[in-house]
Amino acid sequence: MKKLGELVMILDMHRQGMKVAAIARQLGIDRKTVRKYIAQGLEPPSYGPRLPRPRPIDPHLEYLQARLVAYPGLTAQRLHREIGERGYAGSYSVVRDTVRSMRPPSERPFAVRFETAPGEQAQMDFAQFRVCFTSEPGTVRIVWLFSMVLGHSRLIWARFALRQTMQTVLACHKAAFEAIGGVPREILYDRMKTAVTGEDEEGRVIYNRGLADFARHYGFLPKACRPYRPETKGKVERPFRYIREDFFLGSSFRDLDDLNAQLARWLSGVANPRVHATTGRVVNEAFAEEKPTLQPLPLIPFGAVLKLERRVSHEGMVSVAGNFYSVPDATRRRVVEVHSLADEIRIFEDERLIARHPLLEGRHQRSLLDGHRRLQRRAGDIMGLPSTPGERVVQRPLDFYEAVGRRLAVTGGAL
Repeated sequence: MKKLGELVMILDMHRQGMKVAAIARQLGIDRKTVRKYIAQGLEPPSYGPRLPRPRPIDPHLEYLQARLVAYPGLTAQRLHREIGERGYAGSYSVVRDTVRSMRPPSERPFAVRFETAPGEQAQMDFAQFRVCFTSEPGTVRIVWLFSMVLGHSRLIWARFALRQTMQTVLACHKAAFEAIGGVPREILYDRMKTAVTGEDEEGRVIYNRGLADFARHYGFLPKACRPYRPETKGKVERPFRYIREDFFLGSSFRDLDDLNAQLARWLSGVANPRVHATTGRVVNEAFAEEKPTLQPLPLIPFGAVLKLERRVSHEGMVSVAGNFYSVPDATRRRVVEVHSLADEIRIFEDERLIARHPLLEGRHQRSLLDGHRRLQRRAGDIMGLPSTPGERVVQRPLDFYEAVGRRLAVTGGAL
């Protein structure tokens, strides 16, 4: 291929009427070459396709595609961490753009961002998750994720629970306040039954008595979001999706304790140290500025939430919210008073505290305190039954007892 200057010179000489041979002699090139370029003219040169250069992400494309087929909601941050563990050393932006091209575009409407002052507001809600624990293969459990998000810094505190009872709600509030080291001035709630019981004739919200007492003790104002307007709780709704896609999907958990342990590590190691996409700030750094503006924790622990009367069963247990708690053997009354607290069950007989149990999660669980079954053990000693763990009862065939019966019949009861 001749340079563009030589090609222009050949064509210019040809337009001046010079013969092909004369042009070839003057430029020192072959006559066939002169004829070819005269016939070709000034057409742009054509090049073959450029071979694609290998990229660091190419070995991981198949893995990314398989993960998105199995779990379409996985975040680019999560996938970037996963292929990083598989040897990828490229940038996050390449992973983000690649995942965006693999995933169908979203058609969600835009929402207006609403910011709050430091320490002013937190948002709280529950979300349902279905999980199959490895300790219970084949059994699908429903668990509920309690999440509280500080409106200014976007700090997330979350915990999974088996139920949405008032005791669970208040216990999670208490744990969240202790973890963040303070209390926001108001907390925004969905209209769930544990928060809102209805409205009065003038349309004012009626809050659950237990939540209202708890809020009064901790000094925050409960605030219900408007009906059918979930976007007003966007700061806590979006983290549910983030937790589901970046933490929950594609992971395995042994049991509820393991699920919460992994969640705590993810919150402290991934979610709260990240740069928030909306605020553009590191969540933990923004929280460090917000924390001094939170209200201090009360010095006195929160009192009883609910007072109940419960009948003591023949096994010496009382039932509270589907779980069973023991009473001492010396309990005389068949009906006792139960105080259900945020994280504890207290049992009273004639206004005297006789038992304190940690609050049980789930249903059909039993809490048996040391020393509450002495009479049963004594009866076991009399019957010849084992009184300590590890003792074995001698087992004999039925023929032995039939032979003993025949002997007693013959001897008149003497062995």
